[in-house]
Amino acid sequence: MKTLITGYNEETIHILKNALERRNHHVIVGEPDEKLLNTIEDENISLILMSDFSEKGLRLCRLARASERGRHRTIIAVISKEQMEHLPRLLDAEVDQYITESLFDEQRLDVRLAFAEKMARNKEEQFLIEQKLRESEARARSILRTTVDAIITIDRHAQIRTFNKAAEDLFLFKASEVIGKNVNILMPQPYRREHDDYIKNYHNTGHKKIIGIGREVTGLRKDGTTFPMYLAVSEVNVNGQRLYTGIVRDITEQRRLEQEVLRISEHERHRIGQDLHDGLGQMLTGISLINRNIAGSLKDENHELANEVAEITTLVKEADEYARSLSRGLIPVEFEGQGLKAALERMMKNAEKLFNITCKFDAPDNIYFEDSTNLTHLYRIVQEATSNAVKHGNASEVDISIKNYDERLVIKIEDNGTGFADDWEKDRGLGVRIMQFRSRLIGANLEIENSEKLGGAAIIITMYPIGASYSIK
Repeated sequence: MKTLITGYNEETIHILKNALERRNHHVIVGEPDEKLLNTIEDENISLILMSDFSEKGLRLCRLARASERGRHRTIIAVISKEQMEHLPRLLDAEVDQYITESLFDEQRLDVRLAFAEKMARNKEEQFLIEQKLRESEARARSILRTTVDAIITIDRHAQIRTFNKAAEDLFLFKASEVIGKNVNILMPQPYRREHDDYIKNYHNTGHKKIIGIGREVTGLRKDGTTFPMYLAVSEVNVNGQRLYTGIVRDITEQRRLEQEVLRISEHERHRIGQDLHDGLGQMLTGISLINRNIAGSLKDENHELANEVAEITTLVKEADEYARSLSRGLIPVEFEGQGLKAALERMMKNAEKLFNITCKFDAPDNIYFEDSTNLTHLYRIVQEATSNAVKHGNASEVDISIKNYDERLVIKIEDNGTGFADDWEKDRGLGVRIMQFRSRLIGANLEIENSEKLGGAAIIITMYPIGASYSIK
């Protein structure tokens, strides 16, 4: 350890120097002046011993304390009994300890110096810890200021603790406007009301829906506009206090591009369905009529191939019906008025015919959507869920229900098949990903559970008016 001895009492300096060197100190000796202050800074001195009281020594003590590392230096003053009257001034200059009678007792002096060493090391360690903490905080602040993602920290009561520049730009709030307020001010209804219930439920049960997982939700700006966003939340305990950090990313443009891709996909699906109906269907109808005439002529002539040709006529007719059925699946009825219910009823009849299953359907007649695109996505989700129930779950019964609750519409597709494995999320199939993708585009939540009613799988789509633009009249 580097140690400085300063002052004018040569006898005291000699005693201290010998005692410190026995303890393996690197000792520097100098008179108390500003030049010595530079030595303290340059040599990074952590322990300073004053051999006596002097005005210059007192000033050096104050200057050493005023420097950047001053609070983390240990200063010990040696004063005689005659100088005890100056003790208040030394304490005012923030001297840590003072030595009097133990100076001439080698054993007692060694103990006092051991305590001084320990204090100096503790202060030095504290300084290094605080320095690293300051550097860490500076880096964190720099990251928060410059990151392109909005970062928001809340406490266990959902009150906002930090709100970075990207969050200000995204939500149009200044940090000073939201710090200390409930984070649900950044959410539209009904998410705002549900958020407090979610926090409370997590604290009581430990059940996570977003924390450590991430999901797509809807955000609310200061001007009242909403936007789709991806939210990833992590939890951390700081000094026994539970904090949550949310990283928010605006995915408006991503959703727009995805909708455009699906629009093109739906257009292509419509074209293929139209070709099946108008092209292949009409060709098969024509072939069936021609073949029926041939079969009739062969039958009049009692030709031996008359029955085979008649059978071909039947097969061509079945192929025509199958092609038209596929066409209706690709091109559902026009979604106007009660078009959704009509389209789903037709889809279920086709499913019963194609898959040889039993289907039940329960839905209100008065569901209206402002955008037919949302209807198309919902129709495709139900269609995919029904198909998956049969193909992957070996279901023989499918129940579809649409129910209206306060501020939300719940569509449930249940089956009596084998259901989903507990770890189904690790190996999601293409069908599940497409259903989740479509549900996000219409602002809906899609959940997969076990069906209490039928024992198989239950796919639940929850839609809110703000996302799906629907109404019940």
